[in-house]
Amino acid sequence: MKRPLAALLAGAAAAFALVALPLTDASAATGCRVDYTPTGQWSGGFQSDVRITNLGSPITGWSLGFDFADAGQHLSQGWNATWSQAGSKVTATSADWNASLGTNASVSIGFTGTSTGANPVPAGFTLNGVACTGTTDPTTPPPTTPPPTTPPPTTPPAGTTPVAINGRLHVCGVNLCNQYDKPVQLRGVSTHGLQWFGDCYKAASLDALANDWKADLLRVSMYVQEGGYETDPAGFTNQVNNIVDLAAARGMYALIDFHTLTPGDPNYNLERAKTFFAAVSARNAGKNNVLYEIANEPNGVSWASIKGYAEQVIPVIRANDPGSVVVVGTRGWSSLGVSEGGNETEVINNPVNAQNVMYTFHFYAASHGDAYRDAVRRAAARIPLFVTEFGTVDYTGSGPFDQASSTTWLDLLDSLKISYANWTFSDAGESSAALLPGTCAGSNFSGTDILTASGKFIRSRIMTPDNFPTS
Repeated sequence: MKRPLAALLAGAAAAFALVALPLTDASAATGCRVDYTPTGQWSGGFQSDVRITNLGSPITGWSLGFDFADAGQHLSQGWNATWSQAGSKVTATSADWNASLGTNASVSIGFTGTSTGANPVPAGFTLNGVACTGTTDPTTPPPTTPPPTTPPPTTPPAGTTPVAINGRLHVCGVNLCNQYDKPVQLRGVSTHGLQWFGDCYKAASLDALANDWKADLLRVSMYVQEGGYETDPAGFTNQVNNIVDLAAARGMYALIDFHTLTPGDPNYNLERAKTFFAAVSARNAGKNNVLYEIANEPNGVSWASIKGYAEQVIPVIRANDPGSVVVVGTRGWSSLGVSEGGNETEVINNPVNAQNVMYTFHFYAASHGDAYRDAVRRAAARIPLFVTEFGTVDYTGSGPFDQASSTTWLDLLDSLKISYANWTFSDAGESSAALLPGTCAGSNFSGTDILTASGKFIRSRIMTPDNFPTS
């Protein structure tokens, strides 16, 4: 959460049918199938998922080929495979971790592209150079027409909580979008370190967040060092899961934060991250309310190194929870590099090779002003941003409450529909905390009598109506 002083000084959605396209396995000529699913379209671009299922003998190493059906379609980036394009021909080659496909095993890959017109389904699918047949029975012809289009839900949601209204979230273009493919903004708070303030996160406090604050989101901030996860992996994993359950029961989204800060290179905790996210993604994959934040505040490390870390951790999550949203930390304490003399172009020009990815931005209102806001304005037009942490005070988490700068920041985030979580919903003895010291030992978390100046301000901003779009 806290930044060294050096940091301060340095610095058009649509619904689509799932189109099933059969493929032949190179080692079992009639044994593979692909489901090609357009998942998003906007002005000048589109996104598609591709799921390969091996119906034949096990294979090790695969290469998927197909032809874009429109001359205006061009590959931008892909995930879970090595992607390339030559003319109209697109090739996706297996990564090390998904090269082996046993009988009936599947792998999901995907890509984004640019386009100048319509985006018809690609043609000429091959696997390892063998043309598609579509079935393990050579007498059964492949389907000739796609199934009918299934539109997104159009009836009003049955519930009134954020999760009941919005359902499973995904990234479309530069926005976080709901089950109706409409851009949404989540507004909520972050926990403090669970090893210090675990008593702040219980039924009574989450009742207050859901019913009094009308919060959409709780960021579950699990420190890795400083007496956190590395000291008791099983215990902290269970604690995170319990809080996720409390949020789910109240219809709030939960952002699971792997809270790394020192050392600043996330690769220091790579194996811990893989273990942790394998566990929580397997356990929570069936929930609609879970998002993942894989590195809190990288610092003193290049964007290329952060990107490499993300591209090793995301597949671990995807193996269990393929449709989830993952938020990736950025350079310079998640300032898009601004606090280390950089800017947003390093991410824009070299994005993470994965789907449903957003990028982290953090700020502290009394320390980070117009230069940081300008970076957010520029970046928000090009990449999906999520403010997973911000404070109304200075970068240390202390100092006077800066209402003027905080208001300017939140007005900006509201105008851009950028989701946010305030640091912190805790009774820590610092001015960034929303609760007065001693509050968490009790059972009353509603109203304003137990709130600091920062807490009163944040509650007043969060509890205004969300007006989530459903049509």
